[in-house]
Formats: sequence, structure tokens, C-alpha cells
Amino acid sequence: MFIGHFGVAFAARKFAPRASLGTLILAAQFLDFLWPVLLLLGIEHARIAPGTTKVSPLDFTDYPISHSLLMAFVWALIFGGIYYTFRRSSKSAIVVGAAVISHWILDFIVHRPDLQLYPGSESRIGLGLWNSMPASIAVEIFFFAIGVGMYLSCTRARDNSGRYGFWALAVFLFLGWFSTLFAGAPPSATALAWGALAMWLTVPWGAWADRHRAAIASI
Repeated sequence: MFIGHFGVAFAARKFAPRASLGTLILAAQFLDFLWPVLLLLGIEHARIAPGTTKVSPLDFTDYPISHSLLMAFVWALIFGGIYYTFRRSSKSAIVVGAAVISHWILDFIVHRPDLQLYPGSESRIGLGLWNSMPASIAVEIFFFAIGVGMYLSCTRARDNSGRYGFWALAVFLFLGWFSTLFAGAPPSATALAWGALAMWLTVPWGAWADRHRAAIASI
């Protein structure tokens, strides 16, 4: 899943009004931000295998540190703990940690059985929604649209930077995701990893746009 994770980050802003959108994007996408680093370091492995699923040509050989269920909980505790240490908001820290866990849950829905429960686990799980292009597109758009709607329901633009900055980010994410559906397989897993690192830019982008918006509702 791709834009669905960002949808979770947008939606989480309603439940953690003190948290920056940049922080929430970092949390919801942390496993995917970590994965290309570990791939480039040779710690985790993947290969390009067109036809592996209808949506993704990636065969995730092993990625237990970034994407096993146990480590997702570990990263969530670390992330939430660091947030609480600096911000002293237990409510926001819980939401931030939950955003990290949400990534694994959404991946479990779309991935074929390649997710490990813990490092070294022989069993692999995944519901395999990526085997259906129409269903995958529908679920991605659903999560993204709900997230955008919830974010807009709890914030308002202070100025044009807040208005157009957020919408530029949303459009960039949507068009970037949609173009990958028809772009074909990347030349190598390494090339994909370098491209994935560029998505770190969405963190400061989200934080900047969010600073130009004001909270109008909280739970």
C-alpha cells in the first residue's frame, strides 16, 4: 500500500491535534522509510519479479527488521516513547505509535504472504489484495480520501501556504502513486530503494504545510 498509509497520517491529525502532520507522516510511513535503507545496506533483501502480484513486481525476500509484526510493535514503542519524551503528550504519543502499527496492518491486507511475524519466523502471512488491481486501487483511494477528508475537517488554512501547500502534497502523492501503477517494473531493487528514499521529503513538506494551518476541532 502507498497512499493509504498517507491517508492514515492525515486522519491521525484529528486524534492528535498537538502532533505535526510531518511527525504523523513519518510514523505512518516509518517502516517504508526504514526499508530502503536496510535494503541498500544489504541487511534486507528484495528482487524484481514481474507478475509476483498484479500490482507490485517486488518479491520481498526478507525484511524482518522493517516489516515483521514484532518489530513493527518495537518501532511503535520506540517512536511513541521518543515523541512522549519531547512533547509530554501521552494521547498524541499513543496516536503516533498506533500510526506506526497501522502500516503493518495495511501491508498485511495488500501483501501476498511474505510478512514475517518476527525475525527468524518461518511462517509468512498476507491477505494478497495486490492480486487484484481494481480492489487494490479502490482500497488505496478509500483510505486516502477518508484521510484527506478528516484532515480538512479538523484544520483550516491560515494562509495560502497552508491551503495550497497541503493540496500540492495530496496531489503529488496521488499522481505519483497512480503513475507507478502503469510505469512497469523498475530496473532493479536497488534503483527502487534509491527512489523510495526521496519520499522522506514528504515529512518536511507535510510539517511545513501543517504549520500554516490551524486546528478547528479535536477529539
